[in-house]
Amino acid sequence: MAHYGVLFLDELPEFNRNTLEVLRGPLEDGEITIGRASQVLTFPSKFMLIASMNPCPCGYFGSDKECRCSEESIKRYLSKISGPLLDRIDIQVEVSSVKYENLNSNIKEETSEEIRKRVNNARNIQKKRYEGLGIYSNSELTPKLLEEFCALDNSGKKILENAFSKLGFSGRAYSRIIKVARTIADLDNSENIMDKHLLEAIQYRSLDKKYNIIKSL
Repeated sequence: MAHYGVLFLDELPEFNRNTLEVLRGPLEDGEITIGRASQVLTFPSKFMLIASMNPCPCGYFGSDKECRCSEESIKRYLSKISGPLLDRIDIQVEVSSVKYENLNSNIKEETSEEIRKRVNNARNIQKKRYEGLGIYSNSELTPKLLEEFCALDNSGKKILENAFSKLGFSGRAYSRIIKVARTIADLDNSENIMDKHLLEAIQYRSLDKKYNIIKSL
């Protein structure tokens, strides 16, 4: 039902692990196969997965407030989220609690209308770039098309090499980082993927390393 739409899962670790693992296929292939006694049917299932979760059962791990959870309970809580599933989530953002001084700030924020214009512009860039190829966005790039439209210079390749060496990313994360960097470049109205776009895309995979370390304790 979320085909070409958004599938939002609130409190991700509260779902049954087997249920979450079933998502891996549709996220990778864009379709879902349902088998019954008399027949097997395959449906299109290209969706944007958005999920939210606390860092631990009490919600305070890593924050200014004292976490009341034991090391074992944190590990058990996070074990619901497997490495292969996390691999398939392109952007991972940690949101800290808002401080009062930030609520009372006079800094002018970008409006929703301004953001909408930038997003629509980036989508139009992608539609034009992939015209006639049967795809409409950077997320749909195949390995071959990735080489054609997301070529990196020597500096960019070095940045990725260092990131994989220090942060322990998986092979699947490689193409996803480049696709996100390509989208960041489009939002920046940049024809080429620059170092700053790659560095920002790498920052959006912070949970890969952090959570794998915690779960190995």
